[in-house]
Amino acid sequence: MNDKKGNFLVRVWRGFWNGLTAFRIAVFNILFLIVLALVVRMLLGPGDAITVEEDSTLVIAPKGLIVEQYTGSPSERALNEALGQQLPETRLRDIVRALELAAEDDDITQVLIGTDRLLGVAPGTFTELAAAFDKFRQTGKPVYAYGSSMGQSTYGLASLADEVWLNPDGTLMIEGYAYYRNYFREGLEKLRVDVNLFRVGEFKSAMEPFIRDSMSEADRAAAEYFITGLWREYLDIVAGHRGIPVERLLEITEDMVALLEDADGNPGEMALEAGLADRLLTRPAARAELASTGAPDKEKGFRQIGMRSYLKVPRKLDLDGDRVGIIVAQGAITEGDQPPGTIGSESLSKLLRKARRDDDLEAVVLRIDSGGGSAFASEVIRQEMLALKESGKPVVVSMANVAASGGYWIAMGADEVWAYPNTITGSIGIFGFLPTFQDSLDAIGVHTDGFGVTPLAGAFRVDRELPESARRVLQSVIEHGYEQFIELVAEYRGKTTDEVDDIAQGRVWTGTQARDRGLVDQLGTLEEAVAAAARIAGIAERYDTVYVAPSMSPFERFFADMGARALAWSGLERAISRAAWWPGNDLYRRMLGQFAEIEAASSARRPAEPMAHCLCEPPM
Repeated sequence: MNDKKGNFLVRVWRGFWNGLTAFRIAVFNILFLIVLALVVRMLLGPGDAITVEEDSTLVIAPKGLIVEQYTGSPSERALNEALGQQLPETRLRDIVRALELAAEDDDITQVLIGTDRLLGVAPGTFTELAAAFDKFRQTGKPVYAYGSSMGQSTYGLASLADEVWLNPDGTLMIEGYAYYRNYFREGLEKLRVDVNLFRVGEFKSAMEPFIRDSMSEADRAAAEYFITGLWREYLDIVAGHRGIPVERLLEITEDMVALLEDADGNPGEMALEAGLADRLLTRPAARAELASTGAPDKEKGFRQIGMRSYLKVPRKLDLDGDRVGIIVAQGAITEGDQPPGTIGSESLSKLLRKARRDDDLEAVVLRIDSGGGSAFASEVIRQEMLALKESGKPVVVSMANVAASGGYWIAMGADEVWAYPNTITGSIGIFGFLPTFQDSLDAIGVHTDGFGVTPLAGAFRVDRELPESARRVLQSVIEHGYEQFIELVAEYRGKTTDEVDDIAQGRVWTGTQARDRGLVDQLGTLEEAVAAAARIAGIAERYDTVYVAPSMSPFERFFADMGARALAWSGLERAISRAAWWPGNDLYRRMLGQFAEIEAASSARRPAEPMAHCLCEPPM
């Protein structure tokens, strides 16, 4: 009897396992066929060339985050997006380029900004986009914006249009900038983690969350000063484009709860009455309106072309003039070769050397969007940029959203430093961080014992308490790094070290505040920084711009093309559209940023490596 029962269970298990195996094989076969279809399509060629019909609407509907460059290699992006493990990204330069082309294109009669798939726009990016749309609107071609749900950064983009249309059942909320962080001291104490922090600079607060349970007064004062400055810039741009006095817009944002209650809880009506939106339109009504101002289309409602397709329209390139090269440096600064989205000391140095050896380039603009990282890696990059300058080619830095701490380190040696009024910069300070876990291990019965032949032998093990000799070494190294930092700033900015020390100490500034303190030369856009580089090089009459980047192999180009299709199949775009306004997105992103900070500091190649890093992610 027991044998029969056992045989039955074996048969059930075998049937279940065989079914699971068949399902797994079917899934992999489907994925294989999808990839095979893409390969065949690539091999057969792109098909008919993309053309622009008369009276077309250019649709600019950014997806995910707007960035300076894509994160990761093309193959990594394609795989991660297909699996839903990476947020989609839209390059800022693509939006700007599409507007430049559309301004000269008689077949493009209007532009539609779609905000539903956009997660956020950082302050510096907002300023660049405002300049690009202002330049386009000088053609007299109208710009419309449509969205279902808008937070303050997505509304900022929409406000750049001539008219803002909101779905009648949509949401529009401007909640204001905030500066909140999670603090882990008590939690780390309960885990018996010993946090060893070494820093110089009263305001160098990057690692404060790991040694405190609340914000220090110095951090609060500094953060309030620069966050208020960023908020004022946001209000100025939105108010200027909406034709609302800044003080009135400030009143609207501060009284939004009361305004919403007065509108019986209807965000659309509230936005309309406050002058934040021009019309409440359903999607069919919006399509009909665009068809009447542009041209109708049986399938899509109105004649249109998306930004990605528009940029692929064949055009004759005119690169006969002198050239200014643009090098993008985005992400945390680390040592070695790193993929796009992370600044590797070796990978960025290779691009700087490539620009130095390119006889067709007359000048270089280094576009920085980084809160810093390794002090050593930052210095390696600065030395390579110095070699580029010494070759006779002018180097101008254009700061994007953030160029702080190590980001400022690699910027300060340029011939000119440009920033947006709302760039986050400064944070001139150094810290080192080394957590040890001897008490955590003791608590579970794991102990460490042994000996070393010198006072420093084994001193930096994470399973031992950090001895006094090691503490003295690390503090000395950190103090030396800070002195080196402020001496370099003093040399490049024409100041004394005491003057630099007064505005350093790890304190963060906006671009305007940094300009007023002599840390930045000019305020302006990337286009203006490029013009400055051309002026210094003596080629201001006529020049072209080219991006200096690593060459892509045919394999990488295939995956770059596949990524967009994989994203559409994954359904991630729809998920983003539904979740774009959820406040938890911001909390989740910021917590990841804080843990990335501790990971970067604790995984350095040297114990408690000096870090020139600012945990100053721009508000959105």
